[in-house]
Amino acid sequence: MLGPSLDRGFGPDRWSSWRPTVSLCQHEDRVIDRLDLLFQQRYNPLAQQVTDDLATVSPETEVRHHHIEFDDPWDFEAVFGALYDFAAGYAFDPDAEDYLVHITTGTHVAQICLFLLTESRHLPGRLVQTSPPKRKASPSPGDFKIIDLNLSRNDRIAQRFETEQLQSLDVLKSGIATRDPVFNRTIEQIEHVAIHSQDPILLTGPTGAGKSQLARRIYELKHQRRQVEGPMVEVNCATIRGDTAMSTLFGHKKGAFAGAAAARPGLLAEANEGLLFLDEIGELQPDEQAMLLRAIEDKRFLPVGADHEVTSDFQLICGTNRNLSTEVAAGHFCEDLLARINLWQFRLPGLTERRHDIEPNVEYELAQITHRTGKRVRFNREAAERFMRFATSPEATWPGNFRDLSAAIRRMATLSTSGRITLELVDQELERLNHAWQASRGFTPVEDPLDGLLSQDDQAKIDLFDLE
Repeated sequence: MLGPSLDRGFGPDRWSSWRPTVSLCQHEDRVIDRLDLLFQQRYNPLAQQVTDDLATVSPETEVRHHHIEFDDPWDFEAVFGALYDFAAGYAFDPDAEDYLVHITTGTHVAQICLFLLTESRHLPGRLVQTSPPKRKASPSPGDFKIIDLNLSRNDRIAQRFETEQLQSLDVLKSGIATRDPVFNRTIEQIEHVAIHSQDPILLTGPTGAGKSQLARRIYELKHQRRQVEGPMVEVNCATIRGDTAMSTLFGHKKGAFAGAAAARPGLLAEANEGLLFLDEIGELQPDEQAMLLRAIEDKRFLPVGADHEVTSDFQLICGTNRNLSTEVAAGHFCEDLLARINLWQFRLPGLTERRHDIEPNVEYELAQITHRTGKRVRFNREAAERFMRFATSPEATWPGNFRDLSAAIRRMATLSTSGRITLELVDQELERLNHAWQASRGFTPVEDPLDGLLSQDDQAKIDLFDLE
């Protein structure tokens, strides 16, 4: 852009002033082959003077004039439109030419517009910024700096982005140093999608795999980055049925049904500008599924008993332990709704699929107990070895996944004295877990009459025929 103020100068004294457009072509280590000069028609005389001066200081530089017109140089829409039209009509050839966009001249509005058009690659080049010499009377053309908006090429900036990503991953993993490579790759993908997309996310996996906790961490990450301003609203769809489900999700008008003494906004309305987490979405009935589909697509829905629709702009995360494709085939789930929420599906594996992550999760649970109670609890060495040997063995089925693990650690921590989990406490907990898991499978072990009379070692010495 021609600078009507900074580039001005017609008399001999003009050479004693720093003029950005002229100085741009005076650097011996940066030869400008062609200069495309943009200006309004009323500045023709100044443009010609600058062109003549450029022919003196840099005869190898070809200067091309381009008229761009707008009434008000501070009108963002007008300036952006003029520069956009110029960029759209220019025959760029990035494979053969290297482009620099000079952002020192022009109004601040023009500079911002040039920046935006370069960032969006409508101007496929790098920015160049010039500055005057430190001493006014110096014959030096001043300094120039080239700025590449592809920040990944800048090692220091790229390192900051990498640090920021690690912090984001740490948020999603609740600070747990997980080791399972498959799970870590899944979390990396979720982090990228959460930051770069507002589309629904579907989290699948068995009960207790951590879907609810991960949904809260996604909200926390989005909120930190100001991608959501409203609250996180969550509901387990398995806990709502019939009219209660419709009212809970979409709200109702006063008097809409018996007992509706007051109007209720509903969870979708409460989640406006925030995040809605629908856990166990496969439990919704067909009517709720149909209304939810419209609410996702149009951001509009009709509360129970209301005559007018309400709007809510929310981001959606769904969780399920069911195979929704099977549910669709059986006619229990809306195919269109699944297509809408299934753009980003991530499966969270159960604890038995992530045995490498049991130890860091144990450390996390102990740290949480310390934070809540102010009491530091640790395992004795033998106790830790016994518990980890069992927890990571095929014998440990962990049907409740991380809920079972968390409960086990909390029970042992509560029963511990002086903040130490002993071998005895571990043995008691392992017996409790095995008994609970057998009971959950419908198997109740028959009490051995020798228990309490002989130790396990002494019982093992008895001949099998004597046992019969």
